[in-house]
Amino acid sequence: MNREELNIRKQEVEEILQFYLPEETAVQGSLAAAVRYAILAGGKRLRPILMLEAYHMFGGTSDVIRPFAAAMEMIHTHSLVHDDLPALDNDEYRRGQKTTHAVYGEAMGILAGDALLNLAYITLFQAFRYKEDEERIYRAASILASKTGLSGMLGGQSLDVENEKNNRTDLDEEELLYIYQLKTAALLEASLMVGAVLGGADRDQVFTMERIGRKIGLAFQIRDDILDVTSTQEELGKPVFSDQKNEKTTYVTLHGLDEAEAAVERLTEEAFKDLHSLPGDTRFLEHLLGSLAGRKY
Repeated sequence: MNREELNIRKQEVEEILQFYLPEETAVQGSLAAAVRYAILAGGKRLRPILMLEAYHMFGGTSDVIRPFAAAMEMIHTHSLVHDDLPALDNDEYRRGQKTTHAVYGEAMGILAGDALLNLAYITLFQAFRYKEDEERIYRAASILASKTGLSGMLGGQSLDVENEKNNRTDLDEEELLYIYQLKTAALLEASLMVGAVLGGADRDQVFTMERIGRKIGLAFQIRDDILDVTSTQEELGKPVFSDQKNEKTTYVTLHGLDEAEAAVERLTEEAFKDLHSLPGDTRFLEHLLGSLAGRKY
């Protein structure tokens, strides 16, 4: 995968987002501005890119994927806006610039996150215009809602918050990986599964995509743990040593940097093995997934 290929796919996502984002109206101008600021503040757009690539890999050709791709990025951004709030991580920088609440205030940060989540489902419902794909759309929407809600991303975040609230620093590997699976991997699983379902993948192929997303998601989060102690704020675009500051248990604190690197490599290789069992052109997806696990920022 070269940079040009990735940029082309990223630009496609940017155009999709611009189509579905609200205008800054006179009545809700401040809220709409905060929403647009949050979602247009940069980012790699990895989740919608993964979704689009999975869709095309299984033969999808229509625009039914577009509202799903936009909804995924809106849900992801909503989680970041709320994660940065003073009640949670209290971070003032994200993607190299001020976080939403740091610019618009805490109250507007809360509302902007809420608005993004609401807008995600408003956008998602527009997919039902494609009558010929209704059964697939329903299945894909159910996956997206499940993976991002109580039994997925939000559930993982709640466990993280509870552990921090109770000053739990004695998590074992099983507990930690379960949180990682929900908090981080679930969105990658959803991206790949939704693309596969809408593209016409069969049941076993969808489950294979789920396994790939889980393994890469775990590798992604372990890499994040590594970067928190080896990178800089300039490279990451957000504060480093935040886990240490908050006395959080991470894969690095449990096993050290060398074992963390080995775990990332093992999980990535297992994901590639699953990917190679699927039909279609998997080359771009393989390179993209590899870049997630091996990223330096």
